[in-house]
Amino acid sequence: MKMKKIVFSWMLMGSLLLAQKVTQVKFEGLSHLSPNVAMEIADIHVGDEMNAMKINESIKNFFSQGYFKDVWVDQNGGVLTYHFQEKVAIANLEIKGYGSGDDADKLLKSIGLKKGDLYDAARVKKAKKEIISKLESEGYYDTVVEVTTAPVSQSSISVVLEVNKGEKIIIKKMNFMGASKLDQDDLELPLANKEEEFLGWMPWRNDGEAKVDQLEYDAYRVKDVYMKYGYLDAFVSKPLMRVDFGSYNAQVDYQVSEGEQYKVGTVAIAQDVEGLENKELMGDLTLKEGKVFNIDKMRKDIKYLEEQVGNLGYAYAKVSPQMHKNEEGRSIDIKYVIQPGTKVTINDVVISGNNETKDRVIRRYIYLAPGDQYNARDLKDSKNALGRTGFFESVDIENQRVSEDKINLLVKVKETATGSISAGGGYGSYEGLMFNASVADKNIFGSGIDASLGFDISKISTNYNVSFTNPKVWDSQYSLGVSFFKKKYEYYDFTQDQLGGTVMVGREFLRNFHASVGLGYVDNQSEFSDNNNSSYGHIDPLYKDLYNDKYKKGSVYFSLSYDNTDDFYLPREGMLASITTELANVSGDDVNLTTYPGGYGNFVKNSGKIGFYQGLEDWIDYDMILRLKGRFSTISGVADDEKLPTAEKLFLGGIGSVRGYDAYSISPLIDPSDPYSRRIGGKNSASTSVEASIPLSEAAKMRLAFFYDYGMIGQDSFNEIHRSSVGAQIEWQSMFGPINLVFAQPLDDKPGDQTAAFEFSMGSKF
Repeated sequence: MKMKKIVFSWMLMGSLLLAQKVTQVKFEGLSHLSPNVAMEIADIHVGDEMNAMKINESIKNFFSQGYFKDVWVDQNGGVLTYHFQEKVAIANLEIKGYGSGDDADKLLKSIGLKKGDLYDAARVKKAKKEIISKLESEGYYDTVVEVTTAPVSQSSISVVLEVNKGEKIIIKKMNFMGASKLDQDDLELPLANKEEEFLGWMPWRNDGEAKVDQLEYDAYRVKDVYMKYGYLDAFVSKPLMRVDFGSYNAQVDYQVSEGEQYKVGTVAIAQDVEGLENKELMGDLTLKEGKVFNIDKMRKDIKYLEEQVGNLGYAYAKVSPQMHKNEEGRSIDIKYVIQPGTKVTINDVVISGNNETKDRVIRRYIYLAPGDQYNARDLKDSKNALGRTGFFESVDIENQRVSEDKINLLVKVKETATGSISAGGGYGSYEGLMFNASVADKNIFGSGIDASLGFDISKISTNYNVSFTNPKVWDSQYSLGVSFFKKKYEYYDFTQDQLGGTVMVGREFLRNFHASVGLGYVDNQSEFSDNNNSSYGHIDPLYKDLYNDKYKKGSVYFSLSYDNTDDFYLPREGMLASITTELANVSGDDVNLTTYPGGYGNFVKNSGKIGFYQGLEDWIDYDMILRLKGRFSTISGVADDEKLPTAEKLFLGGIGSVRGYDAYSISPLIDPSDPYSRRIGGKNSASTSVEASIPLSEAAKMRLAFFYDYGMIGQDSFNEIHRSSVGAQIEWQSMFGPINLVFAQPLDDKPGDQTAAFEFSMGSKF
């Protein structure tokens, strides 16, 4: 190419002597550029004088477009002809030897190459370096990447990047030379590079795999640990990794000088923000005078102060800590200087990313509107409220400064599948194979309305249900819910056949509370049936009175709930609680008045649940979520001579109470001394669950949760019968809705208990 340019330049010199003018400009070999665009890039027109410098500059301009491997010019009289040899396009791009399809796709997005790009050797070389660098950051050494190309057509090729990952470096030993005041476990906890532990392949153990790109930052993390324990003068050297390339085992050495521990001296706040009282602010600070200095607590206090100032309209408030060390007294004085900036108001709320959900539906959950003064708490509550809808995979709200005193709120959402075909089931020794399915959408046509149609079928049950809920009627704070069901279930000792429905009207108040009242109706037809084939003992005919119930029930419901969690399916912070009271009026004329002179009894049923959620990623740099859940129910108001229908009593077991036991199988018995006698249900029940959830596959949206369940039930008290279990649960946020696969092991099952080692469900939150 360079020789052609030189030949052209010598040829052009003779033309310039004659001051020849351009009579025509031609382009040959173009496909990515049109002749009109090429003419603009060349900037040489008919009538211009031949100029070698200008023509050479036009060639450079064409190369800068990135489309061409070669460009040269022929001159014949006044005719200039540009010849182009274009780069070929990448028709197919594939990475082999890196990992699963999801991992390979993520890597392709990060290396700067994609299908449809023009093939450029320099870019491919850079992509190879990116892959090697990526694998080195994951602890692989001696990685080799081979590039092969194959023609697909005259203008396109296929590119394959063949990756040989090399070997993993395993850290066998961490050495903190000079460290004596803190344990190695404390120093190592926040590090990206950790010493290999026994059974390191398990998710909660350290596998020792080196992450080379994080080594230089690990020194700062060790320093940060010392700052948490008050060692302000601690020095931590850059780590030295010594690798045995025969075994690819390594040791990492740090040189540490710890210094002395400091305590907090005086704590003060300097501010002149109207509406802020230092005394109130000081009471909520976590870093207290006389306590050992902790950098984490100071950061928490800074964030707290910024939020308090933000609640008064200062969106860009800054809190700067001024620190004065007293080396003799080993104390440090801290003064938080608050610079509020200017109060701002909301100029506009701009929503993006919502392809289905209507803007007005999203605006229902945003507590700031154009013209409002900025408020940090309202902003956080808005983000959490949107997350709790279950409509979105992610929600982000950013501030965009428009002027000194105005900002836009940029609400960016990524929608998730709200419509689902839900299915679930399990297998039990009594129920056999169970299957349930439903068609549901929490956000029909983007309106925010929740509707579902479902059924479940097994050897012993048939259940149909339909429901409709509008959480914001006419965009107000009021809600309306309607549901109907037809249910037939063969319990161990009786068969229940019900038809009923409910209507609920509610209202949101105080932002996180929701109260509702409603009416319900049930037509129940239950009768004794020997569904267990007499394998659990003989029943006296007199006890059939317990199970033969044909009655109608009218109920009034009162419910109060609280929810400040940050997500519907997978909350990482917050609390969810609710309590419901049912006032039931029962009527029927099939009661044996000899046994129950008072007939059917009206009753009051109280039930409640509570859940606490806490993500630990900010504390341990790992996406673990702790959950604590509790539930209870009580039935009262039935006189001794009145009958409480067995179908209204309480049972435990299965998903939602004590996993590892068949649904409804934990219950008081007719004869407590005979574990195989009939179940009669209880009037008091409670259960609790402790869960720890960790990521299993981020790409597949799968998590693994370990749990402990404990439940108790009784007639006159809660603790007459108690059962517990442990197990693991795979949680998968699939395209069909959330799926739970439960593997449970009962801990204290008794003779006569019906256990289930495996269950699964679909369509319910984790």
